[in-house]
Amino acid sequence: MSGVLVDTCVWSLALRGNAPKEVAVAEQLSQLIDENQVRIIGPIRQELLSGYTDKNSFERLRQKIQYFPNEAITDGDYESAAEYSNFCRSKGVQGSHTDFLICAVSIRANFRIYTTDKDFQHYSKHLPISLL
Repeated sequence: MSGVLVDTCVWSLALRGNAPKEVAVAEQLSQLIDENQVRIIGPIRQELLSGYTDKNSFERLRQKIQYFPNEAITDGDYESAAEYSNFCRSKGVQGSHTDFLICAVSIRANFRIYTTDKDFQHYSKHLPISLL
């Protein structure tokens, strides 16, 4: 595997970092950052930044995550995401467009996915994704 695509929920937990689960997630993310394994895509960056109405907080977060360049999303990724969504739905598994885009990019780029979203466990039964 050539990197780890970090989902929005992990970033959110790590940024809060107070409860034991949040601390554990933050430590794992910190290790991945130290190992230069962290990858991000534009939709995740947008979701993270959309949670801040205070301009100063927004700017601080924007500066922090600016360190991580966006993994390019191709037309094929969008098409694959739609295909994965349709396939999983035919198996009784539903998910968001962003979730399936994360799956598509991770499959194409050979990334693992770091998430606390249990939906990805369901996707992994039908798609060749690797969860951290």
